[in-house]
Amino acid sequence: MSGHPRPRTRTVRAVRFTGAAVLALVAPLAVAGGAFAASDSSADWDAIARCESSGDWQANTGNGHYGGLQFSQSSWEAAGGTRHAPRADLATRSEQSAVAERLADMQGMDAWTCA
Repeated sequence: MSGHPRPRTRTVRAVRFTGAAVLALVAPLAVAGGAFAASDSSADWDAIARCESSGDWQANTGNGHYGGLQFSQSSWEAAGGTRHAPRADLATRSEQSAVAERLADMQGMDAWTCA
């Protein structure tokens, strides 16, 4: 014998089980954390609009994307934009920004190529 007491098997199992349970709960949050962090309200919507639409908040060029942040109609509707206007180009800058915040919360900043 080495002179060290043998750890209790029940205690070791409990610690391993608890550790595994915590890891199972925390791991998905760590993976999703990037999306949540990217959607904070510090997004510079004016800069994104300058890149997406040359800063034209009423942009409607016929390409299927509308407003300063170039919302697709389906994204505008999914994020609740129709509460403000039927299409993004018919909404104000602040309304588009508010809808963009909701969309970013839903799917992260990847919705905008310029973000």
